[in-house]
Amino acid sequence: MRVIAKFGGTSLGSGDRIERAADSVANAVETGHEIAVVASAMGSTTDELLEDITFETDDADRAEIVSMGERTSVRMLKAALAVRDIDAVFLEPGTSDWPVVTNELGEVDVEESKRRAAAIADRLDGVVPIITGFLAEDHDGNVTTLGRGGSDTTAVMLGNYMDADEVVIVTDVEGVMTGDPRVVEGARNVGRITVDELRNLSFRGAEVIAPSSLSYKNEGLSVRVVHYQHGDLLRGGTSIEGQFESLIDMCETPLACLTVAGRALRNRPGILSELADALRREDVNIDAVASGMDSVTFYVDVDVAERAEALLHEAVVEDEVLSSVTVADPIAVIRVTGGELPNQSGVIQEIISPLAESGMNIIDLITSATSVAVFVDWDDRERALEIVQGRFD
Repeated sequence: MRVIAKFGGTSLGSGDRIERAADSVANAVETGHEIAVVASAMGSTTDELLEDITFETDDADRAEIVSMGERTSVRMLKAALAVRDIDAVFLEPGTSDWPVVTNELGEVDVEESKRRAAAIADRLDGVVPIITGFLAEDHDGNVTTLGRGGSDTTAVMLGNYMDADEVVIVTDVEGVMTGDPRVVEGARNVGRITVDELRNLSFRGAEVIAPSSLSYKNEGLSVRVVHYQHGDLLRGGTSIEGQFESLIDMCETPLACLTVAGRALRNRPGILSELADALRREDVNIDAVASGMDSVTFYVDVDVAERAEALLHEAVVEDEVLSSVTVADPIAVIRVTGGELPNQSGVIQEIISPLAESGMNIIDLITSATSVAVFVDWDDRERALEIVQGRFD
């Protein structure tokens, strides 16, 4: 099996941890697996270097300075593997077979990086390349960087380009947990999670894997997150499944918009649950929910709108905080889904501006970390879909 093992800063934060990392790599090699390693800077070295740059400097010099953390890590790991009789070689920007190349815009040159990564993959038999994470090199030989979480990006990218079977992210958490163990009792490891689930969690505070790295994951590439104390690259942790699908989709059936108004709903604990539960008890599926300071809106299939309105009306009559329920239909929803949406500056504007310029009324807009849902009048659906598709195509 061909494995790309990425060791985070915490997993290389001391001599003992480097020894543990080297043991895990050596054990995998000795059992017949092809291993390539991506190394982050030891501990918080990169942050410390950045804090020490208190003087004016250009981007090129800054990149060279912060690269020293990763350059040190690969040398430490190579030395630790050498005493274990493992043939290892470190790769950093400036070496002839360095794999990660960026263009004049600072973006990864996919074709050139693929070509160089494939060349490294051809030489994996018996040799362990140890590659600096986070760093890249432009066509003029200048050091560049891949941004925050760049070592994860390096690992998954190379896993893709080197036709690896698995990428193992070795970090200081035991994979994805059901909750933050520092906050909740009984938090346990999640054995499997999809890229979409993890992307949403990552953009909402979960610090497991850099979300930008997941755009390089394809269906055939396994990605797993394990704790450095585990000591085994080949088992345990959380498996990340699937791949991002970029999609512009329109619901084929119309929706109804049911809005419940009430005084200062935001200060009423449990009100959203009460209203949703009234619909759930009668098997009314909720397509989407939007909330404001004094209202909650539910989107349901238009065929069940009357029944849903009656159920919500009962809740309004029984609760003095609630004022009224109203229904609007038919409504269309167009969803733009893609793993790279959060990295596209101004993406919301890209979606709504051409619709507004066409004179179309946008009824609602609901966003998540990986999707944007636009609600428009049913009669405007085909034109809205065409505009959005044209903008992104």
